[in-house]
Amino acid sequence: MLAVRVATEPGGGRTVVLPVVAGDGGPELPRLALGLPADALAEATAVLVEVGDGAYALPRPLRTPGRLLLVPVDTGDEAGWRAAGAAISRAYGDEMSITIAMPADAPPAAVRGLAEGLWLAAYAFRMPPDSDPDRDVTIAVDRPDRYEAALATARATAEATVLARDLTNTPSSLKTPAWLADQVVAAAAGRPGVTVTVREPAQLAAEGFGGVLAVGGGSASPPRLVELSWRPPAEAGRPALPHVVLVGKGITFDTGGISIKPRDSMKLMRKDMGGAATILAATLGAAALRLPVRVTALAPLAENLISGSAYRPGDVIKHYGGLTSESTNSDAEGRLVLADALAYAVERLSPDLLIDLATLTGANAVALGKRTAALYSDSDELAGALLDAAAEAGELAWRMPLHGDYVEYLGSDLADLYSAPDRGAGSVVAALYLREFVGDRRDRWAHMDMSAPSWSDNADGVLAKGATGYGVRTLLRWLAALDGGQQALAGR
Repeated sequence: MLAVRVATEPGGGRTVVLPVVAGDGGPELPRLALGLPADALAEATAVLVEVGDGAYALPRPLRTPGRLLLVPVDTGDEAGWRAAGAAISRAYGDEMSITIAMPADAPPAAVRGLAEGLWLAAYAFRMPPDSDPDRDVTIAVDRPDRYEAALATARATAEATVLARDLTNTPSSLKTPAWLADQVVAAAAGRPGVTVTVREPAQLAAEGFGGVLAVGGGSASPPRLVELSWRPPAEAGRPALPHVVLVGKGITFDTGGISIKPRDSMKLMRKDMGGAATILAATLGAAALRLPVRVTALAPLAENLISGSAYRPGDVIKHYGGLTSESTNSDAEGRLVLADALAYAVERLSPDLLIDLATLTGANAVALGKRTAALYSDSDELAGALLDAAAEAGELAWRMPLHGDYVEYLGSDLADLYSAPDRGAGSVVAALYLREFVGDRRDRWAHMDMSAPSWSDNADGVLAKGATGYGVRTLLRWLAALDGGQQALAGR
């Protein structure tokens, strides 16, 4: 990641970035002691070269600084600064060092948004990993101490998002369930308040995780269940903290099983563990930020392949807790592993709030396009809080209905539930199926179908081409908001 700092003095590079903020009096350039001429604005508007994303450069040979980069901040809010940070990352490219001259009255949220945009847009994934170029950014401000906390929050958020992107982008030839579990163990090591346990097949069988075992049964790489926890240190006089359980679909590769996918539909199936990557990274991010909320992440990990031991259409699967599912489509495997984890969460962890994220259905993209997740919840308060967090984070989500009329689609003659009805409303029906496993937590549960926004076909704004790490920023905003008045969401 880029090295980003806040300071009063400029960095050592020859490029100075001037954010152009639209105000009532028109565009204004910040003025700091950076050796800029008094007529910088007039000079800059005389000869400008567009460098992309709305940014313009003015080369100044033999003068200091050697280049002025003008970047618009369309709105003065955090979202506008985040977009500006992304534009700067793309515009200056391989420049080794730059200084961004902030307005004197910039709020801390401006620095947070700017830094997030810088870091997220600069992301690139390579196999094998490249060493990060020695690039640095100085955000020049009047009082660095005022912005250090905002910068630290942006850094932790960006690092968590990058982790989710890296895990999701990793090819499935390397990313087996065991490998992914090992990455979580390594990432959690040495972090105060963070613990991790990994269930292997024998323990999964002994405890009754039938959905995870069925989906992973066709692969030579056996399944795992990762349980990652962040527990803040106890403080005298502090009220009991809400316990949030996050569940994420972790299919490390999905052929569709015996209900095999077409070749083109398999090309990006390394992303089918994007939900697990998000909830694991968000939990580590919560620990890095020392958020005063207890978080447990459950990631059922399996590879859905074809072999003589693969589960079949028509099989009846017994889940954790005893409910059974008739599966007539082995390509609807994600809900089977999520069902186990949700039932386990309710029975063993007693969550105050229960959220699952999954690259679950192609119907997500049909309904909402490639950038927007489908949000389902019976709780107006919980759904509203998650939508607010998504908006603040710059991620898109839209609440969808849980129509009671569709519940009858789940009826089976052989089992308690029919896991994959082929009667339309695919994303809605999948959410209704998952709801059957949350017991008495229905009014404290939400499901996000984030299949479409988990991947970007091109670099755009803060998104790099490939895995987006969708949901990490939303979850961290939402978890942070649980401290204080919104603890009422947890029934407190």
